[in-house]
Amino acid sequence: MSTLDRPREKRSAAEYGGGWRLVRYPAPVPGCVQGDACREDAYAAALGGERADALVTDPPYCLLTRRRKRGDLRDPHAGRKIDREPVGRFESVRDYRAFTEEWLPRAVSHLRPGAPLAVWTNFLGKEPISSVARGLGYQPAGELVWAKRTTEHDGNEQLLRVYETALVFLRDPLPPLAPADPPRCWCVAAGYDDDGEAARWGSHPNHKPFSVLEALLRAWTRPGQLVLDPFAGSGSIPAAAMRLGRRAACLEIEPQWASRVSDRLATASSPGS
Repeated sequence: MSTLDRPREKRSAAEYGGGWRLVRYPAPVPGCVQGDACREDAYAAALGGERADALVTDPPYCLLTRRRKRGDLRDPHAGRKIDREPVGRFESVRDYRAFTEEWLPRAVSHLRPGAPLAVWTNFLGKEPISSVARGLGYQPAGELVWAKRTTEHDGNEQLLRVYETALVFLRDPLPPLAPADPPRCWCVAAGYDDDGEAARWGSHPNHKPFSVLEALLRAWTRPGQLVLDPFAGSGSIPAAAMRLGRRAACLEIEPQWASRVSDRLATASSPGS
């Protein structure tokens, strides 16, 4: 029996019903389902009827179609990650809002009550995603900022000019920290491919390094919990979740990338496996 097929036994904290008790979790969902995040049948195939404990995902960013004054499309910039396949673009922010209104409620309907949301986006995507999340009964808890190292310097200072954010939403307000509590992590500095995983798995333009996802997953999920990612891309999020002892259910609409994610998750390991 492989690591992917073997059920896990974990100690569950008081949040699972008071006190400590031994819980047998179902086997992780193997591989990645090739499917549309806006379709119910895709979630049924990925989740098998189980509800996820958290939504952590990296949907298409609100990148607008680049047109010349006469309306014809501009040529892509050579060498820019955001102009490479499979990155898509939207005609307007209104179109992006309509897209968000289609997929986000669908994904949330497959979560356990009170499950957190963590959604990566760019500047233009913040308002549409936040608006739809509020309509679903969520409130913003904060933003994890990935400060991207784009150049190497040997000096004492380095200017990090590029960043991406993961919007975090909760049903209830975060409790205030006690004086002895550790601080919450809201920022991580890292390069696009510090760990070499992007190059290994196809250099997807929306790849996220493990050091960035680790902070997000440790903060909002626990070992044994099921993390839902309906926009798997190259599999950065589900692979990081499994590496941290979480389980993963994921979708990817592009067949070739769904196949790569399945291959990647087949090699993913978790503590104690």
